[in-house]
Amino acid sequence: MKKKLLIIGFVWPEPKSSAAGSRMMQLINFFQSQDYQVTFSSPCAKSENAFNLSAIGVKQVAIELNDSSFDGFVNELNPAIVLFDRFMMEEQFGWRVAEQCPKAIRIIDTEDLHCLRKGRHQAFKDGKSFDKTYLFNDIAKREIASIYRSDLSLIISEAEMAILKSDFKVPAELLMYLPFQLDSITEETISALPKFGERNHFVTIGNFLHEPNYNAVLYLKEAIWPVIRKQLPKAELHIYGAYASQKVNQLQNVKEGFIIKGFAEDVNEVMQQAKVCLASLRFGAGLKGKLVDAMQNGTPCVTTSIGAEGMFGNLSVNGFIEDAPEVFANKAIELYQDESLWKEKQLNGFQIINNRFNKVEFQHKLALIIDETTQNLHNKRLNNFTGQMLQHHAMQSTKFMSKWIEEKNMKT
Repeated sequence: MKKKLLIIGFVWPEPKSSAAGSRMMQLINFFQSQDYQVTFSSPCAKSENAFNLSAIGVKQVAIELNDSSFDGFVNELNPAIVLFDRFMMEEQFGWRVAEQCPKAIRIIDTEDLHCLRKGRHQAFKDGKSFDKTYLFNDIAKREIASIYRSDLSLIISEAEMAILKSDFKVPAELLMYLPFQLDSITEETISALPKFGERNHFVTIGNFLHEPNYNAVLYLKEAIWPVIRKQLPKAELHIYGAYASQKVNQLQNVKEGFIIKGFAEDVNEVMQQAKVCLASLRFGAGLKGKLVDAMQNGTPCVTTSIGAEGMFGNLSVNGFIEDAPEVFANKAIELYQDESLWKEKQLNGFQIINNRFNKVEFQHKLALIIDETTQNLHNKRLNNFTGQMLQHHAMQSTKFMSKWIEEKNMKT
């Protein structure tokens, strides 16, 4: 009989809309390769961009928040592993899983550290330097509690691993560094990519429901693109992203070459047409899918220190990391005009993908850690008294709040 995995999704995966969607598909691919029967559930409504999971043999189940129907569903499914997509799903459903399926391994895919993203955003709005005052926010108290309550948390960035261990003192055995898991780029793939002379214009991409992406486009519009356009009057910046609202679309100025393209049906085609990718993020967390898309398609980048965090390790960057807007713009111009520099940076990108995000290597590590957790689950939980304590209080407070909401909903 196949082992069963239940994924509780914050949203239904949209790999064409966000890096989070791509990562979820990578995790599903891993568990299917390990012969798991995968069920994906979510309380969120599906959008038209949601991936058809049924097409790859994944059962899809809609679930409800604060509803005891989930108890019967998870008890009957009896999964060996429950994967929570972001800590909020562990908060909502973790106590129910622990009650109904106590032997199931509970794993959080954090996507990125939400407390880090929120803290950086607040520091940016306040015009102050980010420090522990901003990191130790209310989201952090909830997020770190979820990590302690779980048997394992998957962390996408080495920088976030360091923060969890040093600032929050989370035990290393509760964490696993698991970045994007990508196929290696072959020489054959590289030779088929459009060359320097066959590409035109600049590109940026990102889901506009994600505030750092909108802010990055605003930053380009106000401080960076005018400098580039002045020196390259025929160049255009093509801006792609799902869920472009009116406030995004109104930034368009065709005369200035600042063009909002909206949803990208094929990100590879978009990246291969462009000469340089711009990722001007001023706050955020996690790894940036747009940089991965660019490197996979041979498109050098200019990004910020926030955009670069956790991406390059000790390898040479596939472009430049600049936080001053005028320097950022000048480096983008240099990349756009200098073919030999462009080729050098492109090669760096291929090496980063192949050496830092190797799918085979990380899937092997994940399989070993899951096997080890399965074999030693009792002792692992026994040695995590903080997690037991937080689970106890969650069972008391969250459980009865949820039951109260369910009772209230039944009466209305």
